[in-house]
Amino acid sequence: MSIAKGTQSPSFSVAKAASLIGSATLFSRFLGFFRDLVIARLFGVYVYAQAFVIAFKIPNLFRDFVGEGATNAAIIPVFSEYHLKRSKEEFWELANVVLNFLLVILMAITILGIIFSPVIVRLIAPGFLVSAEKFALTVKLNRIIFPYILLISLAAYTTALLNSLKHFAIPAFAPCLLNISIILFALLFGESIKGLALGVLVGGVLQLAVQIPVLYKKGFKLKVPKTLNNPGAKDIGKLMLPRLLSSCIYQLNNFVDSIFGSFSWIVGEGGVAGLYFSYRLIQFPLGIFSNAISQAILPTFSQQVIANENDKLKQVLSFGLRAVFLLILPAGVFFMVSGKILITALFVGGKFDDYSAMLTASALFFYSIGLVAYGANKVLQSCFFSLKDTATPAKISALSLIINILLNFVLMFPLKIGGIALATAISGIVAFLLLGVALKKKIGDFGFKEIALSFLRILAASLGMGVVCYFSGQISPNKILNLAAVLTLGFISYIIFCFIFKVSEIRQLWDLLIAQKRKRS
Repeated sequence: MSIAKGTQSPSFSVAKAASLIGSATLFSRFLGFFRDLVIARLFGVYVYAQAFVIAFKIPNLFRDFVGEGATNAAIIPVFSEYHLKRSKEEFWELANVVLNFLLVILMAITILGIIFSPVIVRLIAPGFLVSAEKFALTVKLNRIIFPYILLISLAAYTTALLNSLKHFAIPAFAPCLLNISIILFALLFGESIKGLALGVLVGGVLQLAVQIPVLYKKGFKLKVPKTLNNPGAKDIGKLMLPRLLSSCIYQLNNFVDSIFGSFSWIVGEGGVAGLYFSYRLIQFPLGIFSNAISQAILPTFSQQVIANENDKLKQVLSFGLRAVFLLILPAGVFFMVSGKILITALFVGGKFDDYSAMLTASALFFYSIGLVAYGANKVLQSCFFSLKDTATPAKISALSLIINILLNFVLMFPLKIGGIALATAISGIVAFLLLGVALKKKIGDFGFKEIALSFLRILAASLGMGVVCYFSGQISPNKILNLAAVLTLGFISYIIFCFIFKVSEIRQLWDLLIAQKRKRS
């Protein structure tokens, strides 16, 4: 892939936006690591940690319903179209109409969530019912945290508006404020779990507040619209309904893990927290690379669909998938080979003991099997969303949920907490294969042979890196130095193996970086 000076291909635009989002997410993930380290050291995988994990997870379900999930599926494609084809007045009129609808829906959900917290906790963590203390604490925390869904969903909406205007910087860095808030309140309150809940609320306020000045600078003015009968809002509603189902199913896959993990007499005490910490580690490469690519690629997809540029759409889709493979596959192999070293170095200490590390490492190993599928699914779903097809991903997500539930029943007994994670990994891989086949039928072949060959070469390079990490796992008795050595050797060996196995995506990404540097100069 060669890019002439002064030109900007769609892949270049995606890579540029993805690099910005990825840099912000990298900073946020590092803060998230420190946040989780603080939580782990203060509470381990025991009662307080489990209560917070469930209480925080419930608002996140609704946040995805009306916040981040809906923005990708419905809001960004429609607003991108309005930005290209309509006047500024029509664009901002639509923005106010949708905002009014969201305020009514979010306030109703928040009030109902606070009232019915005991019912919700019973559904999400039935295993907690055997412990009155754990159940009561989870309900109390959930009621404190629940208004977070109003704040974070409005923040996600402002992010959608700014992204549709191709502004990524402030929205990308806003999530860092949540982690900073939780860290500060956790340290301030010490072993009082209320500190974490208050940190979540303040973090939600900050994420919204930091984006409002940018939105006003772009031309937004808060006002009561003349009428709520807006064709753009209707289009968003039509696209959003299937996406809500899809988001529900996606989150239910995560919740299924928590439901089964709450049965401590089967999977071991602390299962919910062990799954949380391992899933947080999984989210690190996904957030930096896959989420950044899928978030940056969606506006490009949407514009290519509007312009009827099917060939360019396929090229960008192929580029997005191969970029995910290049960046996510080695992360998955590293977690499987060196996960215990990583967890020991980062978390062990305070109330996070050897048992906590063993539990978390088991879940991390099996989650990692499906890591590349999780990342690729986001890119495939972004393409469906740009085509205004939210029904197909919803159907495939429903099937994935059924597979996950069935496999949890089968695998949790022999593999304990690892079986729950493996069930999620397998269901994610099945979803990836089905999404790929469905998309091929919809837009035609998008370079399957090239993508498959790229996958195999990157897999070979990743496995080679894994061998190096395995045999370099005990270089130093100091756990931090040992992790640093394994990471360094793993990174260097992966680059070398990429050249040995002729992974062309390394050169393509290098060309994009050089082109971006030239453009700046």
